[in-house]
Amino acid sequence: MPFSDLLHHFLSAPDSTWSLVSIPFAVSFIIFFGIYILIRHSSKVTMMCYVLAFSLFFAYKANGILMLLLPATVLATYYLTRRMNEKEGKTRLKWMWAIVILELLPLLYFKYTNFFIDILHDIISSNFSTLSIALPIGISFYTFQAISYTVDVYKKRFTMETSLLEYAFYLTFFPLLMAGPITRAETLIPQLKHRYHITDRQVYTGLWLIMVGLLKKALIADYIAQYNNWIFDDPTAYSGFENLMGVMGFSLQIYCDFSGYSDMSIGIAMLMGYELKENFRYPYQSLNLQEFWRRWHISLSTWFRDYLYIPLGGNRKGKVRTYFNNFVTMVVAGLWHGTTWMFLIWGALHGVGLVVHKFCRQWLDKIDNTWYVRVLAWCVTYSYVMFAWVFFHSKSLQTAGIIIKKVFTDFSWDYLVPFVQTRTAWTVFLVLGMALHAIRERHTERLKQWFIDSPVTLKVILLFIVLQLVINFRLSDIQPFIYAQF
Repeated sequence: MPFSDLLHHFLSAPDSTWSLVSIPFAVSFIIFFGIYILIRHSSKVTMMCYVLAFSLFFAYKANGILMLLLPATVLATYYLTRRMNEKEGKTRLKWMWAIVILELLPLLYFKYTNFFIDILHDIISSNFSTLSIALPIGISFYTFQAISYTVDVYKKRFTMETSLLEYAFYLTFFPLLMAGPITRAETLIPQLKHRYHITDRQVYTGLWLIMVGLLKKALIADYIAQYNNWIFDDPTAYSGFENLMGVMGFSLQIYCDFSGYSDMSIGIAMLMGYELKENFRYPYQSLNLQEFWRRWHISLSTWFRDYLYIPLGGNRKGKVRTYFNNFVTMVVAGLWHGTTWMFLIWGALHGVGLVVHKFCRQWLDKIDNTWYVRVLAWCVTYSYVMFAWVFFHSKSLQTAGIIIKKVFTDFSWDYLVPFVQTRTAWTVFLVLGMALHAIRERHTERLKQWFIDSPVTLKVILLFIVLQLVINFRLSDIQPFIYAQF
């Protein structure tokens, strides 16, 4: 890409191609990181101001003028939370609720205004028209981080004295802006208090995570997305077998897309000397839905657990209330993902699944934990998760119904050989993606350790191979991060 084009990418906003896998970002990050290494140990204030400036630039590239909402959120929530912290008793509680509502208002406006207008239109048959509202990228993620900070300070779970600069760094940290992972103040802010030496292990671990993330997102997810989109756009044009392949493909796509982004995000932070918590732990190895949500999007599931499920009563108020709390939490999680009935159905399906699993635990725990029982449990869990993904990705209930009907009434193994012959590369990516996901964690850790201990020359060669694979299979129509829209 010519330098003039790169300069245009840097200065123009917003840019729909701006992401952690875009060439303009890669170039800008290399420049940023070179300067960061030079100034990291000179002055903590200088370093944080520098990173803050780049984070705001990142937000500007993603959102244009709407990026101003981010520094406004920083200033409002920081000073109001400090005032709340000076209060006691019921006054303190009222301040906490007022701040949380204030933090939620921008998210509710940008994300749910048209959803509520549609509901009102259906109820009273009005002629209200939806508004033209651009959703700021990443607003759900930094809103949830702001809420967690306010609530943790209120509950005195986080008592560390925090400056405005440290809080601004925490809420705007660019690897987390587009799609998380949602990071608590207790994880990042204490690391800002000390100047840790960036070890070789951190650098190589960060590089490993970035490479793995690139393979997941830019190679597997982006490549298989094209066929998956054809299926969900027009399922009637394909057989039941082809529809099933599209559903299986999307289950792998959304995992590779989002876990790949998380890997890159955590890897970039690791290069800079900051250690974030993992966001995915092989969720498709789960043997039940409860285990699935302990492994899938961990930062979001634990956020809903700590700030919604437990405040609702958790499992402390009897079985019926526990079932209700589980269901409500998952419905809200569904609506967090998007403002359509399809996301609500997806959340409700997971809520029902969790309730059924908890209800049946007393009998399930009595079954011998043999290998064939585990295989059956995995098949049921993965099939149910995959079934729910149909509603998550479908544009309408009609589309989801057609896909499900096609799979169950128009399925034939006769399509297998022609499908593999026609879509050989796609099939290889699907099989490879699922097979890699089946690897045990201890084996992955050994592979990561081998990479860390390998010679620098070998690391460079492997990085070159990854980049070459991404370039060779990269589509002209690059797929955006799925979770950036949430």
